[in-house]
Amino acid sequence: MSHPEGGTDDDVDDDGDSPLEQLVAGVVMAFIFLVGFGLLALGVPWFWVAFPVGFAGVLPAAIALARLYESRDSDDATATSETEDALETLRQRYAEGELTEAEFEAKVERLLETETVSDARKQVENRQRDETETTAETEFEQT
Repeated sequence: MSHPEGGTDDDVDDDGDSPLEQLVAGVVMAFIFLVGFGLLALGVPWFWVAFPVGFAGVLPAAIALARLYESRDSDDATATSETEDALETLRQRYAEGELTEAEFEAKVERLLETETVSDARKQVENRQRDETETTAETEFEQT
């Protein structure tokens, strides 16, 4: 069964928690109980502090870190997918004869040099700046 978030039953449970989030929550809760009841067994009068600190501070922070880790993984997968789609488009254009071999190789090289959209924009800006400088130098030499 598919979920609106794009996952499947194996990826997310009814609460929307991923397996990693469930694992992190379980481990942190076990640690909180271990510390709290361990302090109680040792006769520490402030043992109860471990519970609010653990459940109100440590547990949410650990789950937030797990979500951050997962979001970075999904961002990397999206970037790889976009690169593969662009490469497939270039292959189709080359196969249909829209691109020469030299154009195809240049575009593939440029595509592989840029990992993200911001990298591509920077490369285009640098290329435009270089062309402007070259044009200005040529005009200067001609005068």
